[in-house]
Amino acid sequence: MIKRFIVIVAVFFTVVATAQENVSSPYSYYGIGLNTFKGTVENRSMGGLSMFSDSIHLNLRNPAGYGRLRRTTYALGGSHERLTLNANTAEDEAKVSSLDYLAIGVPVGGNLGFAFGVLPYTSVGYQILDIREDVASRLEGRGGMNKVFLSSGYQVIPSLSLGVDVNYNFGNLQNHRTLIRDEVQLGSRDVSRSDLMGFSYNFGADFQQRLKNGLNLHAAATYSPTTNIDAENSRQLATIAFSPNGGEAVVEERDINVADSELTLPAKYTIGLGLGRPNKWFFGGEYVSTDDNSFLSVNGAGGANANFANAAQYKFGGYFIPQYNSITNYFNRIVYRAGFRFEETGLNINNQDINEFGITFGVGLPVGPGFSNINLGFEYGQRGTTDSGLIQEDFFRLSVGLSLTEARRWFERRKFN
Repeated sequence: MIKRFIVIVAVFFTVVATAQENVSSPYSYYGIGLNTFKGTVENRSMGGLSMFSDSIHLNLRNPAGYGRLRRTTYALGGSHERLTLNANTAEDEAKVSSLDYLAIGVPVGGNLGFAFGVLPYTSVGYQILDIREDVASRLEGRGGMNKVFLSSGYQVIPSLSLGVDVNYNFGNLQNHRTLIRDEVQLGSRDVSRSDLMGFSYNFGADFQQRLKNGLNLHAAATYSPTTNIDAENSRQLATIAFSPNGGEAVVEERDINVADSELTLPAKYTIGLGLGRPNKWFFGGEYVSTDDNSFLSVNGAGGANANFANAAQYKFGGYFIPQYNSITNYFNRIVYRAGFRFEETGLNINNQDINEFGITFGVGLPVGPGFSNINLGFEYGQRGTTDSGLIQEDFFRLSVGLSLTEARRWFERRKFN
């Protein structure tokens, strides 16, 4: 057990050290980037629902679920996304692959469980060429904010569990802008960077009640209060010359004093309700509300044509298992998942609200004699609009996740006769 734990910790910190942006979208130019999905492939395949928790899977979105965890569980997931970016006058394609989460959950005693891991929080990745009469500008951005979390959940009574996440947020945002004027030999370049760090918290509750007809009523809620994190800002201005192959050579460069600042992560709450029959089927709905992102950026990225308002998400989804304990038919033990989500991102550009929707499907494939499984998720969705000179993104995402469950508990005392 100790050797395995050391290996997990080593991989954990390797991922932290190499965390990178996992998005390719011009809308990540605004604010601190696009919010990433902070959950497992199982969650994502059910429309992003965070309310469902059981004894053998990790719920990275609601820490109360760890109070129901009964086996040590490892979770690892990644995704590959292909995008088509449509404007009224042009079309382009992009693709990106990423590691989405790495986590381990450990039950302690009968009613207490904890987990730790790493996953992205926001992502920035864009390349924009803007040509207007005699001026051309090229905008590039990369980076994002990630979080390391330590979570704990406690089952207060059989029907109610409570939990808390303690998150350390870290990362950096890098924005480059190159400006070229017609009939001017030299161009200019503006490079800004913000290094982010600070703590945030998330509180959760999970309620499950068995009804007389054998069904289970599920209800869950989470709340993340407003939090301030530190931003260390820097900026450089340069005069540049261009080589025949398009490279840039710095003629003169100087640093600009930029004051450090604080970044406010807005308050967020989630409430969900569902119904199901244990080990057979489940269906639920969820509402997520995020307060106004009152910032456009921490160091000047973003535009005067953009505004933020309160954001909201609406999610519906569930799963179905033909026969979870079937011995003769493997396909009867597969978990089939599906869902739908609609998001009002809160971002408004050129008086157009930027919304997003996704349709999801997935399967959980049993592996070995225990409760481990490989999870595959598929999502088709759209973000944005072509109105008012904007861009509509059509994306298809393939997600793969491993949920590996040990047969024994780590902290269980052995008895010998």
